[in-house]
Amino acid sequence: MKLPCITMLATLLLTVPAAAQLQITPPATTPSAPAEKQKPKPPAPAKKKEAAPKPSSSPKPSASPKPATVIPAPPSDDPNVDLVFGAYQRGQYKTAFELATARAQAGDAKAMTMLGELYSNAMGIRRDYAKAAEWYKRAADSGDREAMFALAMLRISGRGGPVDKNEAVKLMASAAKLGEPKAAYNLALLYLDGQTLPQDVRRSAELLRQAADAGLPEAQYALATFYKEGTGVPKDPERAVRLLQAASLADNVDAEVEYAIAMFNGTGTPKNQPAAVALLRKASRQGSAIAQNRLAWVLINGVGTPMDKIEGFKWHLVAKTSGKGDPELDKQFSDLPADDRAKAEAAARKWLGPK
Repeated sequence: MKLPCITMLATLLLTVPAAAQLQITPPATTPSAPAEKQKPKPPAPAKKKEAAPKPSSSPKPSASPKPATVIPAPPSDDPNVDLVFGAYQRGQYKTAFELATARAQAGDAKAMTMLGELYSNAMGIRRDYAKAAEWYKRAADSGDREAMFALAMLRISGRGGPVDKNEAVKLMASAAKLGEPKAAYNLALLYLDGQTLPQDVRRSAELLRQAADAGLPEAQYALATFYKEGTGVPKDPERAVRLLQAASLADNVDAEVEYAIAMFNGTGTPKNQPAAVALLRKASRQGSAIAQNRLAWVLINGVGTPMDKIEGFKWHLVAKTSGKGDPELDKQFSDLPADDRAKAEAAARKWLGPK
């Protein structure tokens, strides 16, 4: 199901030493007060060396909410609920609705949560947040942790009823105590926020660790930034990299970019520039403008990969369309021969496709 959730965005710092050897430097993060997620203060911009690009801002967790997916998992020993969930997984939402209704009326909490899911996302039934909240509440009152989290997110957003952050926090805390990783993650961000709850970075780190240990990639990425800077935990670059690697393996794009940078520089992990470049390529294809900008630099300079200025400037132009401009690369691009500029522009247009 799609409910508001807070995710983390990364921006990364690239510096070019005077010796013309690229070094991609992971960002420093010192949390301040994000709106519903950690928001470290950016470091002061590094002074620009001759022939070096301007550093970007350090990674700040964005306050922009993103949809989260909450899929109630039925108990494996209940064949009736398995039928409900099976229909849901196959996209047979009307069947799932009918089966879940019968089970919910018999008092099954997982079926109640499923009804909340279907009503909240207009799956097989007209969207109705009020009914979704009603079913979530019934399931939450019966002890279902996913229903607690889903209802908390509705209360925060004011869907299906008035905004009630106090109730949302209580529901999240209960769900987190029962082992719901998304609840622990979002509660951690509220503790880091310092608005809905008093700011407590140590408590935030504890909750992030709980969610990260449960395998939530967003929490792994967030906790990595804590260990990298010693926020609420002892500073530990190696542990930060292990968390980045775990989140990267789960296709968290922000983690992919930072893990690539760590490998490129050999920070907290053995240096492996070819693997770093391969991961930057992957993140670039997934739409990360930051990765596209960094990939442009390594391709144009031929560091860790064969030099390919056409491909490099292609990625520069693609990143620029996403707001990740780079004045230094603009200057270098203008100095290219006209034929090479045309090739790079054609490659960028091909990648971007028709608008």
